[in-house]
Amino acid sequence: MQAVLYLPILTTLFSAFFSYRIFRHYLHKKSGPHLLWWGFGVAAYGLGTLAESLVTLFGWNPFLFRMWYITGALLGGSPLATGTVYLLLKRRTANILTAVLIAFLIFAAACVLLAPLKEYPYESTNLTGKLLGAPDGSWVWVRYLSPFINTYAVIFLIGGAFLSAYRYSKNPETRHRFYGNLLIAVGAILPGIGGSFSRMGHTEVLYVTEFIGLLLIYRGYRLCVRIPAVESPTARPPVLEKPVINA
Repeated sequence: MQAVLYLPILTTLFSAFFSYRIFRHYLHKKSGPHLLWWGFGVAAYGLGTLAESLVTLFGWNPFLFRMWYITGALLGGSPLATGTVYLLLKRRTANILTAVLIAFLIFAAACVLLAPLKEYPYESTNLTGKLLGAPDGSWVWVRYLSPFINTYAVIFLIGGAFLSAYRYSKNPETRHRFYGNLLIAVGAILPGIGGSFSRMGHTEVLYVTEFIGLLLIYRGYRLCVRIPAVESPTARPPVLEKPVINA
């Protein structure tokens, strides 16, 4: 069980590698805001697991907790979802949604930084959002900001991946993107499941689901950007011009 607490170190290193691959892909294409947002999202994912790694190595402290909450609960899925928004929606609509999201993220992050924290043993390695708020019950409302952001991520990241998987399933020549989007959707779901266990005090489950989830997202990404040996002009589904995670 103690070995699992060191798993975020591997997740952090893999996040750095993954984000590097996405940013390099962006520089090669020299276009695509979705790639920028995906690269930023994976980097933020890695910052969250970096905070977990430091808590394991050095123990709990308020700075690491706030860093973990902002990068995990607030930025864990929203930048990735924003990349999907730029793929599925018109640019004007995507810009408006992104502006609203950024404003809300800034407000939520400021609240997390200003909110008092409940007393917590510094030798503990457990991380939970229940620490937000004063013992008298004030500032507890800060915890209710993250569900709005998580709902945004579920709709566009997970929903968008499932939608693209469904549309790609209709053409045998795009079957690799069908499987890729399925992997991305499942990989995005897993950290949410782990977060539920973390709220019950089982942080080690979160660490496992974060690692496996990122591996699945990476594999899905690689499948979606892979160019088949033979791809006919009919390979692209007629319904969606810009599929999720499509190069």
